[in-house]
Amino acid sequence: MKFQEMIGLAIFDMEEGKEIGKITDIIISGDWKILAFELQGKALFSGSVKTVAWEDIVAYGEDAVMIRNEQAVRKTEADDIQFTYILGKNKLKDLSVLTEEGVMLGKVTDVYFDQEMGNTILGLEISDGFVTDIIEGRKWLPCTLEMAIGENAVMVPSMSEQRLEKAINSVNG
Repeated sequence: MKFQEMIGLAIFDMEEGKEIGKITDIIISGDWKILAFELQGKALFSGSVKTVAWEDIVAYGEDAVMIRNEQAVRKTEADDIQFTYILGKNKLKDLSVLTEEGVMLGKVTDVYFDQEMGNTILGLEISDGFVTDIIEGRKWLPCTLEMAIGENAVMVPSMSEQRLEKAINSVNG
């Protein structure tokens, strides 16, 4: 599944059958794990956001994310969030992907994870520009622990260019 497919999904409380909110972003760690989902509803001048931790997710699919009850929704200080996918000061989307030798592989357009592997991120979808995307398609780079999210780029090991694969529509299918 891709992160883009998760953005906008409704989160439901299983006890009440009530929609709690919609996913606006995904919070990730530096070691390529999904930590939480951010929900819409941030106050204009507030330094916190509503989140649901990965451990509180009971199930998720292509139509909704299920949590046991509304107590799973927490306020998280924005300063305590290390990395996000699409919003915030340390967002992964649109970051350049650079090898240790300074070779630009493209920019992050999406992130893949597999429902059966839990919260582990499998790889990054990378765009090398609109024209290249049309001619060759986007590329997919499997994640390794040697990859690091920086302030302005994702730094990847030197052999990463050889590990690029043609992007797939869905990891699960």
